[in-house]
Amino acid sequence: MRTPARMLGHSLHPMLVVFPLGLFITGVVFDLIYLIGNNETFSQVGFWNITAGAIGAVLAALPGVVDWTSLPSSTRAKTIGLRHGALNSAVLVVFVIVWLVRLNRPAHVLGGGLFVLEVIAIAAAGVAAWFGGELVERLGVSVDEGAGLDATSSLAAGGSRG
Repeated sequence: MRTPARMLGHSLHPMLVVFPLGLFITGVVFDLIYLIGNNETFSQVGFWNITAGAIGAVLAALPGVVDWTSLPSSTRAKTIGLRHGALNSAVLVVFVIVWLVRLNRPAHVLGGGLFVLEVIAIAAAGVAAWFGGELVERLGVSVDEGAGLDATSSLAAGGSRG
């Protein structure tokens, strides 16, 4: 099912989600390095990765919501999409809470409790990513009707097979 939030023939949401997910994971890795070595530079880098990840998550969610609203009601895709979006929203809320707690701390340092929250959020993001994969790879959401191993370029006029 081709979804409406597209650019140059491709769905926007799957292109944008890699950034916040990668930034959140990278932030957690830098936070772990800080907790192991107590070098505040790593804490600051982790904080700023989480900052960029949160901004990216909001930007990725916008076309995701547009696509989700286009799904037919009472379908498995609509239900899975709701779970995907709700779980990703929860992940974003956790990282925003962590960000707010660290905002005014010197070097934006974190303690072990905040790190545990980050790890839980990353695990939840993995489950949400699985739901996203289920939507695309199993249910065909955002897959062009003309898709196939010999399909023409998405930039070709009409996007038909050739």
